[in-house]
Amino acid sequence: MAAHATAAHSRILLPRVASAPGASSNRRASAIRCVSAAPEEDQKTSGRVATVKNSGDSLMICRVLNGMWQTSGGWGRIDRDDAVEAMLRYADAGLSTFDMADHYGPAEDLYGIFINKVRRERPPEMLEEVRGLTKWVPPPVKMTSNYVRENINVSRKRMDVSCLDMLQFHWWDYSNPGYLDALKHITDLKEEGKIKTVALTNFDTERLHIILENGIPVVSNQVQHSVVDMRPQQRMAELCQLTGLKLITYGTVMGGLLSEKFLDANVSIPFAGPPLNTPSLQKYKRMVDAWGGWSLFQVLLQTMKKVASKHGVSIPTVAVKYVLNQPSVAGSMVGVRLGLSEHIKDTNAIFSLELDDEDMNSITEVSKQGRDLLKVIGDCGDEYRRI
Repeated sequence: MAAHATAAHSRILLPRVASAPGASSNRRASAIRCVSAAPEEDQKTSGRVATVKNSGDSLMICRVLNGMWQTSGGWGRIDRDDAVEAMLRYADAGLSTFDMADHYGPAEDLYGIFINKVRRERPPEMLEEVRGLTKWVPPPVKMTSNYVRENINVSRKRMDVSCLDMLQFHWWDYSNPGYLDALKHITDLKEEGKIKTVALTNFDTERLHIILENGIPVVSNQVQHSVVDMRPQQRMAELCQLTGLKLITYGTVMGGLLSEKFLDANVSIPFAGPPLNTPSLQKYKRMVDAWGGWSLFQVLLQTMKKVASKHGVSIPTVAVKYVLNQPSVAGSMVGVRLGLSEHIKDTNAIFSLELDDEDMNSITEVSKQGRDLLKVIGDCGDEYRRI
């Protein structure tokens, strides 16, 4: 169960809130039932796939998702043809769920080229398995129906699909309640058949509760979650347990910090250790500093290496499996540097790895020695909203 479960439970059972303008009574009734009834599902989703769902909406995804943030620049030049061929290799290996965003450089365009090659060059059953999850990250302007529709149509055109498998919505400024208007219009587009499932990214527990109370049928919330950043297992996981909503996680291998490459490495002296030369490495190094510093991080890496050696796998494989074993986690992201490097074998090893109680407890013990990041940073997504 989530840490501090009793206290978290008392905090997240928030009072009823006003509905979004135009929200239907059916939507509100559905949301109230969802919030009041704890699902009877098992606490862990196992196997290669998981289903995220809410009311009549559902989507089956691969539990390890191919994250395409790396196409946005900062990790090396992406060659279009090489990238698409790499996407085909991932899909051929059974890693068929791709996560992208409207602002990830050419990610949506690459997916459009890729999905057309799947249609032409692969059997129909592969087309049924491939999933393209995208995000919409608008500025906090007035969310009219036309504005939302025009922006979603851009993603549909770039990805060359009539219906988006999943649209994950992000909002920068909670003081502007326009996110409820946007989600209402997104739900309307879902009902028109232009979006299969509605989801969120980087929303905190309080706003997630409000959104559910307003009858928006979100199936998941994508949040940062790793053995270092266990914030989602506090307030957020408690609400997920009550509602059946799932988490999709990113930052699970911390941009590569959770790997043998940084074991026994000294990054405080220039040129003494591996360079922190990508946006993700720099971002997650700051998270390590907030959590407990490099010395404690080395203890964590040593512990995870011991577990990895026991099972004949790598540290990143252990890092992802540890998070997949957490309550309410449907899937975890592994970033792909398409056409530059591949980790298909290591990624597929995640599915066959079984961490026993001793493995999980040894990692948890070190993780808990760090600071409580919920107190240091705030709830999920607050790292993007605090100056």
